[in-house]
Amino acid sequence: MVNIQIKKSIISGVIRCPSSKSYSHRAIAIGSLTEGRSVIRNVLLSRDTLATLSACRSLGAIINHEDETLHVEGKHKFETPENIINAENSGTTIRIITAMSALVKRGFTIMTGDESLRKRPMQPLIDALTQLGVCCYSSKLNGSAPIIVKGGGIKGGTAIVNGAISSQFTSALLISCIYADSRVTIRIKGEQVSKPYIKATMATMKAFGVTIDNDPKLLEYYVDNKKYRSTVFDIPADFSAAALILSAGVLAGDKVTINGLNFRLPQGDSCIVDIIRKMGGNIKVDEEKGEVTVYGSTMLEGGDFDLGDTPDLLPVVSVLALKAKSLVKIRGIFHARFKETDRVANITSQLIKFGATIKETNNEIEISAPRVLKNASLEAFNDHRLFMAFTIASMLTEKSNVTGAESIDVSYPSFIQDMTKLKASIKTVPDRE
Repeated sequence: MVNIQIKKSIISGVIRCPSSKSYSHRAIAIGSLTEGRSVIRNVLLSRDTLATLSACRSLGAIINHEDETLHVEGKHKFETPENIINAENSGTTIRIITAMSALVKRGFTIMTGDESLRKRPMQPLIDALTQLGVCCYSSKLNGSAPIIVKGGGIKGGTAIVNGAISSQFTSALLISCIYADSRVTIRIKGEQVSKPYIKATMATMKAFGVTIDNDPKLLEYYVDNKKYRSTVFDIPADFSAAALILSAGVLAGDKVTINGLNFRLPQGDSCIVDIIRKMGGNIKVDEEKGEVTVYGSTMLEGGDFDLGDTPDLLPVVSVLALKAKSLVKIRGIFHARFKETDRVANITSQLIKFGATIKETNNEIEISAPRVLKNASLEAFNDHRLFMAFTIASMLTEKSNVTGAESIDVSYPSFIQDMTKLKASIKTVPDRE
């Protein structure tokens, strides 16, 4: 594990936001399902998105890249992969590729991932594909990877999907089911979490020429047989990453500006702007310029926040709570327990080291900030978002350590470089220190 030391910092400057991981995944997958050549610009090349790129190549897509531009020649009838597909730590990858693997002409596709990914739930997607005539199963029969999918196509019909765990099951079905033999109806059982990510999926599909009919509440979808159209697609900046930098600016900033943002394509995590405002932070937005500026706050307001649609903001709002003068309640976060780690439990276990008082239940967390944050040695559990959030919070202490810096290549490889550019005091230290 790579261990870093953070000292009290006051940050300032301008950062260009990295490209969206979510849109990069979707554009690579859809481009790989598109006949002809598509161009994907400003793609994020991180560990997660490279896993999707490699998986699509294994299915037969031809993908070349020049810096951050991909040239993709796709198909929708794939050959059997030569080897097992490794999705690494990426839940998005294994779920999207599982559905795509049904479009292999014949033979079996096997997908697995790292230890964390092999614990993440896959059964709702397996059940849905089975209802659509696909033979697929968990090799251990426990609803998690390794996953085996028999090729031969998607027959069609109606799939009922549990929406309470992840939106990725629905996104995976939408992306591939346009090539089903007959119409596919997708019905969501229960409440659908993370709806903005499904909107991002449909926005990317629309850019490639396919529009999906759905009910307004995103609980039912009607997918007819269509074909993607090759295109040039520009990946927008990532509001998930922007939220982290904005929180750093609020907690430990003088004046911090993020540019390169895109307010036109849907991203649920853009609601961080409203959350910061609700907490009393000083934030200014220029949608035309694609720019957001925040100013440091001596104290924030508490509040009640429902993150049912935006689980990746849980670490961000949790560290913002460390500067709130009253209780911060964060609700709708049960599905955050099924991310790279159980983020609810891990945030609780680490923020109490700063002196915070935390009450945790299955679906919510309450955080009361200490008067002064204690120095702490923090464990990020190899979770990129926890590592970045804990690093930001540590700038409020005299000196703290966080382990797990290597995890940031999942979504934001230049995070430490960007924070250092903003004058954060961060250095790598030996594990024993």
